[in-house]
Amino acid sequence: MYSERLLDHFQNPRNVGELPPPAITLEVSNPACGDILRLSVRVESGQVMEARYKVRGCTASIATASALTELLIGKTRQQLTLLDAQAIEQAIGGLAAESKHAAVLSMDGVKSLLRRWNGL
Repeated sequence: MYSERLLDHFQNPRNVGELPPPAITLEVSNPACGDILRLSVRVESGQVMEARYKVRGCTASIATASALTELLIGKTRQQLTLLDAQAIEQAIGGLAAESKHAAVLSMDGVKSLLRRWNGL
C-alpha cells in the first residue's frame, strides 16, 4: 500500500523537532482527519537554512512532513511558491487516494510559512 520511500520517511524520519527563536514556527491542522503539523524554519539570507517538524497523524502525514523538511532546506521564498502537493507526493513515491490529505497538510504548512515569511 505504501511506497518504499514513504515507509523510509516514516521509519527513519528526518529533521524531527523544533527550532528555537528566531525561527518561524507555525501549526496547521486538518480538521477532517485531526492531523496536526508543527513546522519550524530558520531563514537566513533569504533562504531556508534549517527545517524541523513535529506531527500528530497517520503514517502518510509523518512521512510527508519528513520529506517536506528536506524539500524546504536550501530553498528561497520564490522557489517555495512553486512547490505543490504533487511535488511532496512525488518525494515519497506517491500516495493512495485516501492518504492525499497528508500532502495537503504539508502544503498548508508551506502556505502558512510563506505568509509568515512576508512579515520578516
